[in-house]
Amino acid sequence: MNRHWSDTLKHLAPYTPGEQAQRLDIIKLNTNEHALAPSEKAASAGRALSIEALRRYPDPNSRVLRAAIAASEGLDVDQVFVGNGSDEVLAFAWTAFLADDDSVPAIPEMTYTFYPVWGQLLGHGVERIPMTSGLEIDIASMAAWEGPLVFPNPNAPTGRALSRAAVKDLLESNLERLVVVDEAYFGFGAETAAPLIKEYDNLLVTRSFSKSHALAGLRVGYALGNASLIEGLRRVKDSFNSYPIDAHAQAVAGAAINDIAWFTQASSTIEHNREALTNGLQSLGFDVLPSLANFVLAAHPRYSGEALTNMLKRHNILVRSWSSEALLPWVRITVGTHDQQLTVLATLSEVLSAD
Repeated sequence: MNRHWSDTLKHLAPYTPGEQAQRLDIIKLNTNEHALAPSEKAASAGRALSIEALRRYPDPNSRVLRAAIAASEGLDVDQVFVGNGSDEVLAFAWTAFLADDDSVPAIPEMTYTFYPVWGQLLGHGVERIPMTSGLEIDIASMAAWEGPLVFPNPNAPTGRALSRAAVKDLLESNLERLVVVDEAYFGFGAETAAPLIKEYDNLLVTRSFSKSHALAGLRVGYALGNASLIEGLRRVKDSFNSYPIDAHAQAVAGAAINDIAWFTQASSTIEHNREALTNGLQSLGFDVLPSLANFVLAAHPRYSGEALTNMLKRHNILVRSWSSEALLPWVRITVGTHDQQLTVLATLSEVLSAD
């Protein structure tokens, strides 16, 4: 601690990112990167970037990328915002819409742990809504909150998803409040809320290229919503950094969004592998929550999530667990390649039978 730290900083509990592997022989299934390589068309677009494009500042408004995203969603360009990862987009949303003392958002009790950090740093906290007994988002309790709502769909870390009809019910429950749907895990089987944007001006949908397009190293995210909401995000962006998306990222992300064939095939592969992983874990005695993300949340009757994480780490396999009471029994495993999953299941079988 330094004497120049503000009171806010002194009391801040920052988000802790997942462990990053430092060796190539590690099977890394702890931070939900896509199991497959990115689109070759996207990679080629990055390699083709001219020297002149590197010399100049990038387009501050990412017009070509925003146009590509808008076309893919049937929206206008002024209904799309892009940022340096969906975390930045969500942080801008907090600053733009959730910073006042009368706009404290409700979030699910079991959810993305960055939300309370933003609430502490950029707003006036958050209201945590308990989960159902099946670890689903409680629609009725969320609807009863009078202020804004923020939640992932599918939820993280449970992987459970709300239907578009359920999201519509939340929008209808109070047309005067903002509903932010974080679709970081878009593309793996869940219904997107994006088609509702044309009908509801109180809906903001955020997404990332990290999971859906296997571009976690690129750091590009975006938001879809009413043009006036998008203008609010732009005003915040231009008050921090007018050039957050570099030329390389704009080119690669634009090519990725246009490679529909890659996206369709890659998403299908992840869904297939997720089913195989779920079946394999259940055969070993795990309870596995139904997931529509590129990960599963699993619990074993004899071991905590931390114990399972440590067991697998000793065999060069990284997965994710938490210290919070609600998540103590659970371990989150990213959907991997066919071979990676065979190794994980074989290792678990070995360590569980040896006990």
